[in-house]
Amino acid sequence: MGKRKLVLEDGTVFHGEAIGSEKDVFGEVVFNTGMTGYQEIISDPSYCDQIITFTYPLIGNYGINRDDFETIHPAAAGVIVRESCDVPSNFRSEETLDEFLKTKDIPGIQGVDTRKLTRIIRKHGTMKGMMVSDQVSDEEVMDRLKNTALPRDQVKRVSTVKPYVVPGRGYRIVLVDYGMKHGILREFTRRNCHVTVVPYNTTGEEILQLKPDGVMLSNGPGNPKDVPEAIEMLQTVMGQVPVFGICLGHQLIALASGANTSKLKFGHRGSNHPVKDIRTGKVWMTSQNHGYAVDEESVGKTDLEVTQYALNDGTVEGLEHKTYSVFSVQYHPESSPGPEDSNSLFDEFLDRIKKHQEQGGFPCQNAQTSTKS
Repeated sequence: MGKRKLVLEDGTVFHGEAIGSEKDVFGEVVFNTGMTGYQEIISDPSYCDQIITFTYPLIGNYGINRDDFETIHPAAAGVIVRESCDVPSNFRSEETLDEFLKTKDIPGIQGVDTRKLTRIIRKHGTMKGMMVSDQVSDEEVMDRLKNTALPRDQVKRVSTVKPYVVPGRGYRIVLVDYGMKHGILREFTRRNCHVTVVPYNTTGEEILQLKPDGVMLSNGPGNPKDVPEAIEMLQTVMGQVPVFGICLGHQLIALASGANTSKLKFGHRGSNHPVKDIRTGKVWMTSQNHGYAVDEESVGKTDLEVTQYALNDGTVEGLEHKTYSVFSVQYHPESSPGPEDSNSLFDEFLDRIKKHQEQGGFPCQNAQTSTKS
């Protein structure tokens, strides 16, 4: 294996061995605390342009299989591990982590002190970084880091280009793809829903022309304020049909309702984040991957109310509209990877659709009044 180094924008340098693709890569360095699920994590489109640090020391020990991908074409910029396992042991394993990264043209580095790296990110926040050959000078890398901005078009690059249908005989769901994980489709097909997946920039009028029973907003990468098309769409759709948003979709609902979002210091990325529902008092363990959050103070000026909080840091994890059939969560109820505590939220969404139809399927109260400020 060749030598490779990771250079952070604060000047910190980590040396290690190259795995995966041979190309140099630039991105935002983040960390994920999950002990398992590395295949789902790397293939999660929400990691677009990010270099993922795995805090668990041994990655690749059960290999890569054909079933656990969350997208066909991973968008992660790179992977950082303490040790990459070359001899995986699992009956489903079909290739090693290194082979998979080479196939998908994703560079990686092993032999890094990931505990030290994680502590740096926790102290100073996520930051830009580059993985390059050891032959490249630190000065050259630092110059590139200072003069290169992180992209802001991640959603456009990971969203589907054209609409497509996953047939079913149940409720008709329009799923807006902002970087959708396949686990969301799996949950709807398990419930026999007829799902139409549409691009991120589909207008509200185009969605309503599809006569959906409900609209689902997917997860996705980047800053929600970089997707103004979604906010305009929601201001047309909310109040017409039930809406359910997760992760980025949750943040977009907040923005469309007049609330604000801001960047977290180092984000929530892992599969063991406790969330409390203030209506029931129940605590769920959740799978999370986001770098932005809804500002609680701004919610009080809207028609939304907070329904759930993160127990680790008190950030907003759930919202519900006071008038319309609209609700959202910041985490991933499709649980890929992670605990299945919150999987019932998909059933709650379908129950809301049923109730809406029992009431005649008409627009909600005040639906003809625009939510635009």
